[in-house]
Amino acid sequence: MDILLALLAILFVLVGIVGCIVPVLPGVALAFIGYLCCFFCSFSDISTTAVWVYLALTVVVSIADFILPAYLTKISGGSKAGERGAVAGLIGGMLVGGLLGAILGPFLGAVAGELINDPSDHKRAFKSGLGSFISFLLGSGMKLILSFAMLIAVFGDIFPVLWNWFVNLF
Repeated sequence: MDILLALLAILFVLVGIVGCIVPVLPGVALAFIGYLCCFFCSFSDISTTAVWVYLALTVVVSIADFILPAYLTKISGGSKAGERGAVAGLIGGMLVGGLLGAILGPFLGAVAGELINDPSDHKRAFKSGLGSFISFLLGSGMKLILSFAMLIAVFGDIFPVLWNWFVNLF
């Protein structure tokens, strides 16, 4: 059973890392499932506290990834129309355009929302869209960092020699 759990742990974490970039897959959640698989191995040294910390970080990062586009659109000078456009662009972009849609959707949605609200203010619309695009980069970055941390923890738990080498390296 341990071998199956260890293989599932590695598989889920790796697919989770891919999911941090591909919008259809819930990347951080899949990486956390892999971390849990590793935790349930009989040889695991992962503490219960670490599992709770990674669960909390997974929830926070997942929520932040959905909130960031509207929030950064707002602080970059966008109106409510830009915020709504960014959210609509994110959802529409993921459904229609896959990865490229998820990257460009919030930007285009925020710009479109601002231009619908005030067709004469192109500068504000672009600035609002740029804030939304930066939020995508931040959200993806947070998800990747957390998923790679779980990957390192899983590999370190499954392969203690590799973990000792990594710890001694830094």
